Amino acid sequence: MALESFLLDIVACPATGQPLHPAPPALLEKLNAAIDKGKLKSEGGSVVGPRLQTALVREDDTAAYPVWDNIPRLLTDAAIPLDQLR
Repeated sequence: MALESFLLDIVACPATGQPLHPAPPALLEKLNAAIDKGKLKSEGGSVVGPRLQTALVREDDTAAYPVWDNIPRLLTDAAIPLDQLR
């Protein structure tokens, strides 16, 4: 799923204001593998699910925002800390 380019020009991380970019396929694969195991949690502490269609990654590569049904979930509690994947 590809997000419209104009959307990527205007969205930003709600916590830091940093630009967001689409998650590369390898990262999306890791995120979905962690979701399948029930081990991925959002910043708000909720287990993330269902599998991601895509995600928007913060410029500093420390957090991702899920996208489901072509709608980015740009809420601070929905952010997925990427340090969980290490």
